[in-house]
Amino acid sequence: CEDSLNHLLNYVWPNVFETSPHVIQAVMGALEGLRVAIGPCRMLQYCLQGLFHPARKVRDVYWKIYNSIYIGSQDALIAHYPHVYNDEKNPYLRYELEYFL
Repeated sequence: CEDSLNHLLNYVWPNVFETSPHVIQAVMGALEGLRVAIGPCRMLQYCLQGLFHPARKVRDVYWKIYNSIYIGSQDALIAHYPHVYNDEKNPYLRYELEYFL
């Protein structure tokens, strides 16, 4: 079942850049349903690729999707954020969170 839902997500995802309000509403509704069915981790993996894109129009769409995912499942996203490793000036790792993962 998860493979077929992932296949459906691959069909829906390219339509996030449509400009028609009806299509935008349908795509966002489909993404909300897929967030519940597949899980927020998979949706976050798809969404992270465009959050820091150089083009503003791409960033706006991806941030809208990310905000929707964040509002729907805040607690589940924490475990799936990418790791940012320490550098010489700043410690980024939070070791207390690693205890629970």
